This record gives sequence, C-alpha cells and structure tokens, in this order.
Amino acid sequence: MNKHLHELIELSKIDQAIDSYTPQLEAADKKVAKVQKKIDALQGEIDGLNKDITDNDEKIKAFEEQLSVLNQQLADNAKKAKEISTEKEMKALSLEEDIAKEKMTFANEEIERLQSVNETKKALLEEANEKLEELMATFNSVNEEVSAEKAEIEKAKAELFAKRQELSQKIEQKVLSFYEKIRVWAGNTAVVPVKKQACYGCYMKLNDKTYAEVIKGEEIVNCPHCGRILYIERVTEEA
Repeated sequence: MNKHLHELIELSKIDQAIDSYTPQLEAADKKVAKVQKKIDALQGEIDGLNKDITDNDEKIKAFEEQLSVLNQQLADNAKKAKEISTEKEMKALSLEEDIAKEKMTFANEEIERLQSVNETKKALLEEANEKLEELMATFNSVNEEVSAEKAEIEKAKAELFAKRQELSQKIEQKVLSFYEKIRVWAGNTAVVPVKKQACYGCYMKLNDKTYAEVIKGEEIVNCPHCGRILYIERVTEEA
C-alpha cells in the first residue's frame, strides 16, 4: 500500500477516535444539566412561594391597619353619639357604623383567609426546601462522577492528540494539507473504505478503472463522485 495512503488511513482513524469522545462528553454534561434543570425548576417554585407569602403578609398588614382605622372611627362615633340631638344625625351615624363594621368583618375574614393560605404555602415551602437539599446532594454526587468521567476522557483524548501530532509530523506537508482540506467538509469520512465496489462515503458505485486503482493501492485515489480518499480494507485484501 502507498506509504502516504497508509499514513492518512491511520490519521483518519485517530481523528475518528478523538471525535468519538464528543458524544460521551455531551452525554456527561447532560447528566449534570438534567439535575440542574430540576434544581432551577424547584428554585423557581420556592421563589414563587416566598413571593406569595410576602405579598400575603403585606395584604394582612394593610387589613390590620384598616382595622385600626375603623376601630378608631367607631370609637370617635361613640363619642359623637353622645352629642347627637336629631334623629337624622343618629341615622347617618348609624349608617357609618354599619359600613365600618362590614368593612371590619371583611378585613377580619380576609386576614384569616390569607393566614390560612400562608400556612399552606409555608408547608409547601418547607417540603420544597427539603427536596432542594436532596437535589443539591444529588447534583454534587453526579457532578463529581461526571468530572471524573470527563477527566478520563480528556486524558484519553490528550494521548490521541499526542499520537496525531507525532504522525502529522511524519506525513508530507502537501499530503497532510490535501487531507485536511477534504476533512473540512467530509469530517471523519475524509478517508473511507471501498466495499462491493462502492465508496462508503457517498455509497456511489465506482467504475472499473477507479476500483482497480484503489485495489492496487499504489497512489492516493479520490472518489470521482464525492472526492473522498479511498482504500481497500485489509480484510477485503485477504479475502
């Protein structure tokens, strides 16, 4: 087999091995991202509960202030009642008291309702915080596991990069540039085998002349259809 072709086949295999780690790294990152997504969702729920509780507390405070004003109004009306001399004034004062009492009843009911709502939300908040602690523990565990996994992958990639660098230095620059140009668009299929007289990059059948040249392996042969570099696998040669 042509020396340059043999070197390009080896280089292509190294590049394929390097890139094969990309899905593993992505899968590892997805493990962390999956737990993080749950944490973010739960944190959003906790933030929402805290906001609701705070808003309700402010409403309760407003109703309590209203009760204070209404109580003072009733006290003032009681004093006025002693000074009233006409039935008309008495009816007007009585109407004011009725309205004030209705407002007080509504305010007390709303305070009771909001307090009940907050009790429920605080129970949910406590439960959510417990879940968050569990998720954080899971996140730390998964993150530690993934970090170790990625470290092993990066170590393996570094070894392959070293091999690639060593091999690249041995390959003639013109041949290497030719390979890299094809790899820009073909990726890890820049160098592909021929099986059943077809290019295993574009799967188009080769004519007899091209196929014969590939079998000889004396020169670097490109697929006439797609331009990829072609070779016959050793198993095929032995067969």
